Amino acid sequence: MRRLGTTALTAALALALTASATSATSSAAAPSAAPTSKADPFDAWTETVVDADQNLRGLVAVSRREAWVTGESLTDGGPARVYRTTDRGETWTDVSPDATEGLSFRDVEVSGGVAHVLAIGPGEASRIYRSTDGGTSWTEPFRNTDEAAFYDCMAFYPGGRKGLVVSDPVDGKLRILSTSDRGRTWSVLADRGMPRSAGEFGFAASGDCLVTAGKTAFLITGGKKSRVLRSDDRGLTWTAVRSGIPAGEAAGGFAGDFASPRRGIAVGGDFADPKDTTDNVAWTRDGRTWALGESLTHVGEDVSYLRGWRHAVATGDYDGSAGSSLTRDGGRTWTRVSRLGYHAIDCTAQVCWAAGSEGRVGRG
Repeated sequence: MRRLGTTALTAALALALTASATSATSSAAAPSAAPTSKADPFDAWTETVVDADQNLRGLVAVSRREAWVTGESLTDGGPARVYRTTDRGETWTDVSPDATEGLSFRDVEVSGGVAHVLAIGPGEASRIYRSTDGGTSWTEPFRNTDEAAFYDCMAFYPGGRKGLVVSDPVDGKLRILSTSDRGRTWSVLADRGMPRSAGEFGFAASGDCLVTAGKTAFLITGGKKSRVLRSDDRGLTWTAVRSGIPAGEAAGGFAGDFASPRRGIAVGGDFADPKDTTDNVAWTRDGRTWALGESLTHVGEDVSYLRGWRHAVATGDYDGSAGSSLTRDGGRTWTRVSRLGYHAIDCTAQVCWAAGSEGRVGRG
């Protein structure tokens, strides 16, 4: 897309949590109306400004201790950055590749000790970088040479050997790039098994318009159509159903997450009118049919399961529409817990990491 951007919860994020100076942290105090569960990942939320010049939209939570974030410079022509922490966010190390001026790093995936970073954009702006040593050194196994292609999101299957990247439509169909050797090499898959999708695209809002669950891959789309596409054969063939989230030139589903191939949540909205949040959540119990959930009161740029399939958090921050919300019933209903929002969120081992504008990173 063209750069448009647990146990039951018993404590809420503080409503007035704000970013502090670079590398400073602040905590959100829970209201005293209810006791706090020790398993609640939002019990003690902290925020750090890692790099105020970066708009952070790529995020992967590797563990409770390790996370990676990627972004794009807020300075015209500035370098895109990659940061990594291995100490629960106490410190962040700049592990960026060289010569990234003007690029936009919108997705990062880490699996089996291998890190992959996706730069988005038309033509050669779409690239993939790969590191096997924690970001000390990088290779560039893929650079797009097709001016019609614009890659948006990336996902790897469990184990990290096989992965996919999605591009906006080329010749009327979404294009899929594939690897089967841990990202050493990439090739474009034949489009015979892709439904017609002219005017439809993935949004590079958080890197989660393409996700996997087990051996199944899902594409969350918007534009002319707002659909969820499913592949059970590593991206060779896809089936498509409407998500119910309203479509539009800058509207539709922006991201999804799946607890299993059967249970998932998609979130979205309209970047042209981000305060219009009508019908911006959908959920599934069979992985094939979708129903609308209660609307978020803010744009939904990303969503992540906390534990199991019932509890998930959705977040977003775009042009005055910002906030974070929780569901305890798999996406049917939502409770807004903070006015603070992020572009991306990822939870693992009941710890959530979030990344957002002006270099903000949260953890709780």
